[in-house]
Amino acid sequence: MEDNSLASTIKEGDGELSDISLRPMDLSDVDDFMVWASDDKVTHFCSYGPYTSREQGIKHIENKVIPHPWFMAICVNNRAIGAISVSANQGNDKCRGEIGYVLGSKYWGKGIATRAVKMASDAIFAEWPHLERLEALVDVENVGSQKVLLKAGFMQEDPARWKPHSGPSISPNPNLIDSIRNHSLKHTDYRQSSRTHGIPFPDRKPVFDYLIGKNDSYN
Repeated sequence: MEDNSLASTIKEGDGELSDISLRPMDLSDVDDFMVWASDDKVTHFCSYGPYTSREQGIKHIENKVIPHPWFMAICVNNRAIGAISVSANQGNDKCRGEIGYVLGSKYWGKGIATRAVKMASDAIFAEWPHLERLEALVDVENVGSQKVLLKAGFMQEDPARWKPHSGPSISPNPNLIDSIRNHSLKHTDYRQSSRTHGIPFPDRKPVFDYLIGKNDSYN
């Protein structure tokens, strides 16, 4: 179980969080991983979960995390409280990568995710010299994640797009995006969108695209 005192160890001064670090995640982190992976508030916008057993967590780390080319635990005092990853594109899109992150709900609103995104962005541009652009595709309902990216120096591209589980994104009907915002539709409702809105597959969802370039300042 999570140590309830851990959140109090986070120190914040002038917007900088001195206790935050990134390191590779491994199987020894499974119990900490399960804290957020079993939380439906956290996994609502994730591609997995909520998980209900430790075995699911182990399988996820073995099959998804360890083989990933760049997957880090977001840590306080070396203890995992979230995760951040960068996925590489191939071929003509090799110069572009996609960043994703997740954080335990107890640590929301403390600037930790923003700090982690800045750290990961700095690191990945240094480690992957071929990378010119880092992107994040964010569900239109995930306002918290949108704020994280803006604070980390990313810029939003308009308009919102439809993102399938695989393949390229396409531009959606803007009237549907307005409907989603106005009626606060849930994530699962996006899959019920019809072909009349120009969505060729039922598994597409509307996302905003945020980006940052190699030479952009994070200050």
